[in-house]
Amino acid sequence: MNTSQISHSKTLDPKGLLIGWSIILFWGLSLAFLLRYPLSWTDPLVYLGVFIQMHLYTGLFITAHDAMHGGVSYNKKLNHLTGWVAAILFSFNFYWKLFPKHHAHHRHVATADDPDYHPSGKFWRWYLAFIRQYVTWLQIFLMAVAFNLLKQIFPTENLILFWMLPAVLSTFQLFYFGTYLPHQGEIDNAHHSHTQQKNHLWAFLSCYFFGYHYEHHDSPGTPWWRLWRLKEK
Repeated sequence: MNTSQISHSKTLDPKGLLIGWSIILFWGLSLAFLLRYPLSWTDPLVYLGVFIQMHLYTGLFITAHDAMHGGVSYNKKLNHLTGWVAAILFSFNFYWKLFPKHHAHHRHVATADDPDYHPSGKFWRWYLAFIRQYVTWLQIFLMAVAFNLLKQIFPTENLILFWMLPAVLSTFQLFYFGTYLPHQGEIDNAHHSHTQQKNHLWAFLSCYFFGYHYEHHDSPGTPWWRLWRLKEK
């Protein structure tokens, strides 16, 4: 079966929009709850809250990513609007600045023209190069402004623990499972991509099935919530 056609074998709408906006809504509701949650370092729910927010931040980025491939909705305006909102909520990323870089990654995967790739193969050097590609001074400025406004309403400790820290941790989650592991080392296949062994629960928890990375490059229009089907095939 030609996997490039799988994403179009069943309509995206309205499921893609429902999933994308559910992630956005859950991220917002969870954050609103946690920003007022009483902190205690002996409370396991505090640590669970950090993990949940990290995972939902990753979901925001994955939603924006799917929109870049037209994988949220066949309605282009709704597709790009969903991606734009998801990207902005992830620490003021700008969808239309991410868009060309991500498509350059797909066109030039694991080459000098791939903005996501680092030839050293070293985790920290690669991670820092990856971050420099996507974090701008404007983002840092907007985050600082937002932080100073929000701390007039919410406790500073909660803002750091549930708003800022999960965003940082999510960059490691996205980088490690979505870039570093899939593209590390010499890879002799059409997409220069490793792929995770089939384990759908771990694939979802680790990075919304993006460990199935060869499958993603083989069918970039397939949304994250259908990648497991490619693995089954």
